[in-house]
Amino acid sequence: MLLLEEKLRLLSMVDVLEPLSGEELEEFGRRVPDTHVERGRILYAPGNRSEALFMLKRGKVRIYKVTPDGWEFTLAVVEAGTMFGEMALTAQRLREAYAEATEPSDICILKSEDLERLVRVNPDVGLRMLRVLSERLRACEGRLEDIRLKDVPARLAGLVLQLAESEGVMTPEGPMIPTHYTHRRLATMIGTSRESVTRAFTRLQETGAVELRRRHIHVRDMAALEQAAG
Repeated sequence: MLLLEEKLRLLSMVDVLEPLSGEELEEFGRRVPDTHVERGRILYAPGNRSEALFMLKRGKVRIYKVTPDGWEFTLAVVEAGTMFGEMALTAQRLREAYAEATEPSDICILKSEDLERLVRVNPDVGLRMLRVLSERLRACEGRLEDIRLKDVPARLAGLVLQLAESEGVMTPEGPMIPTHYTHRRLATMIGTSRESVTRAFTRLQETGAVELRRRHIHVRDMAALEQAAG
């Protein structure tokens, strides 16, 4: 269980809660329970009918679907400091989808009445939610458009650019993506097979755009990567 001071610090970093004052944040933290989950824990699965909104304070969660033939497609990777969940009020729909913690995570779980109370008291929170959901929808539409129009190397290059922007750590040689993404996981994110990702990654390395070192992706030539992404 997190100490209250640490819990409030993490809550203050959640994007949709930024409009709350210190007193409002403390009240929210006392009222809403927090949960720690280990890597691999399924937070949501097809068939769940209870509405809940998860605020991810620390860690990372993957939202994905499984096709009838067993193929996984990653819909989104949720980073710490934002929300996800199945709730009519936020227009989010995770039915037929899974939410899996891909690393140890701390979350707050809001019921529908908790969220309604929060938005009624502070409408700016509702506006912030609309902005976050709109950005997430645009990103998803962009990925689906890439799958429809681009070949695998271009899709992979575009994904690496997104990852470098969202979580990249700058090194003297350029951005490095600290998370270890297997070729299988990358394949689920761009709608292809692991073998195709391996071939595409080899092509990107041959152009000097990226380098795989100690299981981490390093961007060596941003211009070449952008050109490969189209």
